[in-house]
Amino acid sequence: MTEPLFNAGPVTQTTELSGAPEQGEQPDRPPRRALPRLPHRAWSVAAVAFVTIIGAAGFASLPGLLIDPLHDEFGWSRGTIGFAVSVNLALYGLTAPFAAALMDRFGIRKVIAAALAVIATGGGLTVFMTEPWQLILCWGVLVGLGSGSMALAFAATVTNRWFVAQRGLVTGILTAGGASGQLIFLPLLSWIVERHDWRPAALTVAIAALAIVPLVWLLLRDYPSDVGLAPYGADGPPTPRPAPRRGAARRAVKALASASRTGTFWLLAGTFAICGASTNGLVKTHFVPAAHDHGMPVTAAASLLAVIGVFDIIGTVASGWFTDRFDARRLLAMYYALRGLSLMFLPILLDDAVHPPMIFFIVFYGLDWVATVPPTMALCREQYGEDSAIVFGWVLASHQVGAGVVAFVGGMARDAFGSYNLVWYGAGALCAIAALMSLVIRRGPNAQAAAATV
Repeated sequence: MTEPLFNAGPVTQTTELSGAPEQGEQPDRPPRRALPRLPHRAWSVAAVAFVTIIGAAGFASLPGLLIDPLHDEFGWSRGTIGFAVSVNLALYGLTAPFAAALMDRFGIRKVIAAALAVIATGGGLTVFMTEPWQLILCWGVLVGLGSGSMALAFAATVTNRWFVAQRGLVTGILTAGGASGQLIFLPLLSWIVERHDWRPAALTVAIAALAIVPLVWLLLRDYPSDVGLAPYGADGPPTPRPAPRRGAARRAVKALASASRTGTFWLLAGTFAICGASTNGLVKTHFVPAAHDHGMPVTAAASLLAVIGVFDIIGTVASGWFTDRFDARRLLAMYYALRGLSLMFLPILLDDAVHPPMIFFIVFYGLDWVATVPPTMALCREQYGEDSAIVFGWVLASHQVGAGVVAFVGGMARDAFGSYNLVWYGAGALCAIAALMSLVIRRGPNAQAAAATV
């Protein structure tokens, strides 16, 4: 018969020497497997904001595709159509600072959901228009107000509330959302316009805006403290949610009055106005009709504009990374100088087909498209602290005013001279001026603190 395993003295001694637990102690257990650490909730909020900006970018992609169809169907001049686009771009910018203050008053989620509904309404109503004033009302006013409420001031608000570390990188990623939307929507919308009509294209972007509303309402949160967290990269416990700030319009105007007493504000506003003039106002609005003037098919020109969006994503994210590490003023000067140089060469590159030099321009210009946003936003943050999102909204307003002026002037120049050449050269010269202005911007009092959080 086999003896029990633990009944002999020597065996008992052996077990004691081997570290057997004494009576009343729990036996050793294998260590528990550590659960995988989930990403901070700030990244999911940034992802929702990214998708939202993509949806809104569909409307920014459409004006350049509508100039020729509206001119052919209604006989409206390009100057008249360009005026509607300029109203859209101007309101897009002028709404941004008030939208940032409204987000402090009512919350990000409510403001963005309402903005998407207004965009969808304005875009949907354009299919019934028959007069120029209806285009100005629907596309210029309604879509301009809605898109301005979820412009880059939205990205600045999300970044400031949810992130302490990696702000430059996140700014670059969210800014790239507009380019991603351009990449997604431009080829699709140009195909719809050419194969069917401009009306189904307008309805497509209206439906896309409405489809994002549930996503915003269910997943977007106003502050990290709403889910019991501190901002990403912050030390210590969650900061309590601040009380809603009343008087959104008064606060926006007050922030402008305070910022406008500094020379930095006017330098940032001036350089960003040139940025808008040389991108949204000129290339995004007039590149497709200008290429079509040289015999290039609309779908080919729109595809080139979409490719700009591909390299814009790379350039903007890289610019955010650079902004976390290098002097934002020098980055701005370099970006504007390179952009101006590329625009000077564009008139000799336009042709009825796509050649390698044009592809080089598209890649080069795309990397620089909105690379200016992360350093501009960083300089606002350094200089103006907790009001930086609102101040950046005013800087963005200058961006869109510049875009609106050139969208209108570009159409008028095309009607008067029969080409866009003078506008391309003028934009290149303005970019050279912006490069010089960037170098004289002073660093703000929060520059060292911002650098310490990288």
